[in-house]
Amino acid sequence: MALPKLLLAVRTRSKSFCSPMATYLEFIQQNEERDGVRFSWNVWPSSRLEATRMVVPLACLLTPLKERLDLPPVQYEPVLCSRSTCKAVLNPLCQVDYRAKLWACNFCFQRNQFPPAYAGISDINQPAELMPQFSTIEYIVQRGPQTPLIFLYVVDTCLEEEDLQALKESLQMSLSLLPADALVGLITFGRMVQVHELSCEGISKSYVFRGTKDLTAKQIQDMLGLLRPAVPIQQGRPLQTPEQLAISSRFLQPVHKIDMNLTDLLGELQRDPWPVTQGKRPLRSTGVALSIAVGLLEGTFPNTGARIMLFTGGPPTQGPGMVVGDELKTPIRSWHDIEKDNARFMKKATKYYETLANRTAASGHCIDIYACALDQTGLLEMKCCANLTGGHMVMGDSFNTSLFKQTFQRVFNKGFNGEFRMAFGATLDVKTSRELKIAGAIGPCISLNAKGPCVSENELGTGGTSQWKICSLDPSTTLAIYFEVVNQHSAPIPQGGRGAVQFVTQYQHSSMQKRIRVTTIARNWADAQTQLQHIEAAFDQEAAAVLMARLGVYRAESEEGPDVLRWLDRQLIRLCQKFGQYNKDDPNSFRLSESFSLYPQFMFHLRRSPFLQVFNNSPDESSYYRHHFARQDLTQSLIMIQPILYAYSFHGPPEPVLLDSSSILPDRILLMDTFFQIVIYLGETIAQWQKAGYQDMPEYENFKHLLQAPLDDAQEILQTRFPMPRYIHTEHGGSQARFLLSKVNPSQTHNNLYAWGQESGAPILTDDVSLQVFMDHLKKLAVSSAS
Repeated sequence: MALPKLLLAVRTRSKSFCSPMATYLEFIQQNEERDGVRFSWNVWPSSRLEATRMVVPLACLLTPLKERLDLPPVQYEPVLCSRSTCKAVLNPLCQVDYRAKLWACNFCFQRNQFPPAYAGISDINQPAELMPQFSTIEYIVQRGPQTPLIFLYVVDTCLEEEDLQALKESLQMSLSLLPADALVGLITFGRMVQVHELSCEGISKSYVFRGTKDLTAKQIQDMLGLLRPAVPIQQGRPLQTPEQLAISSRFLQPVHKIDMNLTDLLGELQRDPWPVTQGKRPLRSTGVALSIAVGLLEGTFPNTGARIMLFTGGPPTQGPGMVVGDELKTPIRSWHDIEKDNARFMKKATKYYETLANRTAASGHCIDIYACALDQTGLLEMKCCANLTGGHMVMGDSFNTSLFKQTFQRVFNKGFNGEFRMAFGATLDVKTSRELKIAGAIGPCISLNAKGPCVSENELGTGGTSQWKICSLDPSTTLAIYFEVVNQHSAPIPQGGRGAVQFVTQYQHSSMQKRIRVTTIARNWADAQTQLQHIEAAFDQEAAAVLMARLGVYRAESEEGPDVLRWLDRQLIRLCQKFGQYNKDDPNSFRLSESFSLYPQFMFHLRRSPFLQVFNNSPDESSYYRHHFARQDLTQSLIMIQPILYAYSFHGPPEPVLLDSSSILPDRILLMDTFFQIVIYLGETIAQWQKAGYQDMPEYENFKHLLQAPLDDAQEILQTRFPMPRYIHTEHGGSQARFLLSKVNPSQTHNNLYAWGQESGAPILTDDVSLQVFMDHLKKLAVSSAS
């Protein structure tokens, strides 16, 4: 629906409806529900010059596989534009001549003939892809062979007995959740790496590799006997000979065939037999184990949906990809070591895992990392394996915790239709109208280096291409895509003109079908000199905050922390100067309109978030937080930037309260959701009553209910979120209260306590500035004639 019509409809509906703001919010939400797209700006500045003055880039958050109950896939192939440099898909924005059976592409204006199957189309008999409500449509492609899903478990055996036992049980449980025809393989590693043959009846047989020797893909395939003989070609397609099928099936077998065998094999797994002397770490050959897993799949099932699932309980300590030596007296690298260039193995290990990740992505496979240990396990060096291939990253203290067990079980969750919520081997192709170019993408993807007229020279994130590969994605996987307006100021776009973008996602569905999902969206252009208020009213501050945060976190991977914060601050000041109303040099006169009012607050919390502040977090933890931030959808990303705080008290039903120290009151229970943690915090008085056991006395039944309410709400979140958050139950003065105190805005600290009076919340021991001080500084800088 075009924006002006939408506004008109709402204005005529009700005279008392004062602001078009709500209509934009409705428009934004309807689009997100239908297309899985949120743009930073919903009316676009019509020239390059004006777009750069907007500060926040024109960009969108795209959730390619957003779940929709009302989107049954159509059983035919999409119709493509015949121009070889365009190949856009027929969509509701195309102009159609029903009599001549022609359609004009809305991206390159090429006139195309409809295929014979469309002979019966007319004004009243339209195919789904021309109807406006199908701006997103999914096609099932019938061509090509169907290939089964593949799960290759890579298991660390240098674990404590209890941990190994728990992991074995989780792996055995997962076999019952896999589809019967899925292929499964097993590699175990400690000092040596063992590739288990699964086709032997009643006898355990494995190929053993030295954990210190780096092998090429060809050597691995040679040693495992995977190198195929010359294949006879028939009608352009190689035939799978029984001999070849036998080669791959030695190590990868359908679940229904080897369920019992593999369950027994897992049950018999022993701890790594090599003795570990006092003061040493076990020798763990993670790098070689991963390399063998990648080589095995490259040689047997390239370009097929496959997950390499790495389960590790400590850092790699030998061979290629090692992160730390085996001497316990040498601690694993910290941020301090990295700053001082004292992390001896880091650069080499990172380069090794990046090479593996790129090879895996090229084959269309993904790598999941489940790292459970009390110390670091090398996620910093290995992060690219999950980041570039779209794999999961899960971090916990032990495999014997519900956090790991339930998170791992959720990997195999099924959607509304009873099918896995995972897709494989996707490519995303983005097409734009000629006034726009694509600057890049940030998310779990790699570039396919597709050059073309719509690719910008200015890169943001992974740029220089209009196509990306996403080896694994689920209904919440979200990419940030950045655009550049290239229309010159001297060439105005005609009044009422619209810019369009098309997202084409091809992927392997978990039912093994090949599918193509196409989303085509359009937004109005506006001249920023005469229609700035339209552009301003259509600003989506939530999407903009997440898109700017992704840019900041992406920069933080390669730049110094303070530089990133300064860059974010400068952008925020420029935005306030552009869109704030104020008198020069008078901070008190500064006002932001409703569509911008929350944005500075998001930036305040982002500056304090674990994505940009590494203090108090290990390098592994920072990598873990950033990994999830770069792939979650808008709602979850906002929770990560600015956690949600709920208050429970006798004064009424539970209510959301400000993430502020003034919300911490003695007679309240607080529930905070930071995405990674769920914290329940009992105020001072509530904690004393609980210690006194009032909840067990019949006359204080309502106190018992009050204590129970946040537990029930927390349970609801814990049962659906992936990965499962850490659950923390604490109270006033408790050691774990720091999780809450470090997140709230410190409006009362030990420095200004007496100015505030003590009744209104808990003072916090910190030298961080509060939101109030931050806003005062921002206003001062924004209105200053010097800046």
